[in-house]
Amino acid sequence: MTSSMVTSSQPPNPPQPNLAFRRLRGQRSPAEFAAAVRRAAREIGERVSCDARYVGRVEAGEIRCPNYAYERVFLHMFPGRTLTDLGFAPRASVRGRRARPASETEGTYEPYDTQDTQDPDETYDNYEESDVLRRAFMTGGGATVAAASLGPLGLAVDATAAGRPVRRAGTGEAGILEEAVRRIRLLDDRHGADGLYRRAAAPLRAAYALLDAGATRQTTADRLHSGAGELAISVGWLAHDSGRFDDARSHYAEALATARVTGDDALEAHAFCNTAFLARDAGRPREAVRAAQAAQRVARPLGSPRLMSLLALREAGGWAGLADRTGCEQALARAQAFFERGLSDADPEWMSFYGEAELEGLEAQCWSTLGDWCRAARHARRAADLQDPHFTRNIALYTAELADDLARGGHPDESAAAGLRVLELLGEVQSSRIQTMLAGTARVLLPHRRAAGVSAFLERHASTPRTA
Repeated sequence: MTSSMVTSSQPPNPPQPNLAFRRLRGQRSPAEFAAAVRRAAREIGERVSCDARYVGRVEAGEIRCPNYAYERVFLHMFPGRTLTDLGFAPRASVRGRRARPASETEGTYEPYDTQDTQDPDETYDNYEESDVLRRAFMTGGGATVAAASLGPLGLAVDATAAGRPVRRAGTGEAGILEEAVRRIRLLDDRHGADGLYRRAAAPLRAAYALLDAGATRQTTADRLHSGAGELAISVGWLAHDSGRFDDARSHYAEALATARVTGDDALEAHAFCNTAFLARDAGRPREAVRAAQAAQRVARPLGSPRLMSLLALREAGGWAGLADRTGCEQALARAQAFFERGLSDADPEWMSFYGEAELEGLEAQCWSTLGDWCRAARHARRAADLQDPHFTRNIALYTAELADDLARGGHPDESAAAGLRVLELLGEVQSSRIQTMLAGTARVLLPHRRAAGVSAFLERHASTPRTA
C-alpha cells in the first residue's frame, strides 16, 4: 500500500501564486484591500486582523486555504463564488489536514496558515506533535454567556505535551503563535483584560519554549521571535489593564529584550510604546516621556505616520503627568499632524485599535490630567461617539473618562448618566481600570447624592460586583 505520509524524500511543492485572488484585488493596494476585508468582517459579525502582509501571503500562495473566519468573510465579499473560485485549495485536499465533519467546524478557530506551510527542507511526519502545540494556543470551545466567550482562547498547555521534547519549529508553529496574539487582542477588545490575564501565561511559556527549540529556517526564527515578543506585549497589556503593574513591567521588558536580541525595530517601538503608557499609569511621568521619545527614535525609519502619532500621544501623556502644559500641547500637535497623514502600508497590525476615537480619547486623558475638565469632557464625548461598536472595552473606557470629567467639572447629572451607561457595559467588559475610574467618579459624586440621577448611579454602582 502506498503511504500518504510525506517524508523527507517527498518534499512539498513550492507555493503557487494565487492569481485568482490577485485579480479580485484589482487596482486596490494590499493595504486598501485588507481594510475592505476588515469592513466586510464587521458586516457579518466576524473579526479578522487582516493586513497587507496577510494579503501578500495569500497572493503568493503561502496560504493555500484560509481559516474558517476568513472563509466566511471572503465568501461574503464575493457572493456566489467558492473557495476554489477564489484560488484556494479545497480544505479536505490540503496535505496534513484531515477533512473535518461539519459539526467540528462550528465555533472553532485555526491558524490562518495551517495548510501546507512547512519549509521545503522539513519532513511532515509529526502531525500529533503539531496538534499538541496547536492546542496549546488555539483549542476551541463554546460559550453560553458573555464571560464564557473567553473560553475559545484555550490557553492551557495540553498535558500530553509535558515531558515531550519540542521539535524545531516551522512556519506552521509561527502561524499558530501569530494567531494566538490576534485572538488575545480580539478578546481584550470585546471583554477587557481581567478574565484573560491568568490564562494567557500558558501560550507565552509555549512561545518561548519554541524559541529555545530553534527553527528550521532563519525567516521562521525571525517570525517566532517577533511573535513571542508581541505575545509578551499582549500578556503585559492584560496585566497592565487589570492593575498588575509589576507583572506588566516584566512582560514589556521581556518583549524589549527579545526585540534587542533580534534587531527588530518594529517590536522595540511597540515595547517602548507600552512601557511609556504603563509608566504614565504607574505615576512615573518622566519615565513615560523618555520611553515615548525612545520609541519615536526607533520608529521613525519604519515609515508609519500613525505609529508616530500614537507615540507622540504617549509622550503627551507623560508631559501632562509632569504638569508641563507646553510640552503636552506640542506633543499633541505632532500627534494630530502625523495622524492627518493617513494610513500607510507600514502601519503595524497591532495598531488596528488606533483611529480617530483613540486619538480623541488619549487627548481627553491629557487634558484631564492637566485639570482642564471641560476640554477633557469634550474630547471624551467625541471618542465615545466615534468608537467602532466592536471595541466594547474602549467605549466603556471613554464613557468612564467622560463621566469622571463631567463630575469633576461640576455636571453631576450628566456624569451620573454617563456612569450608568458604563455600568450597562460591565456585563460584557471586565477591566479593573474602568472599575477604578468609576469608583473615583462615585466618590466625587457623593456630595450630590440627593439628586435623583446621581442617587440611581451610586446605588447601581454600589451593587455592581467587583472583579476578583
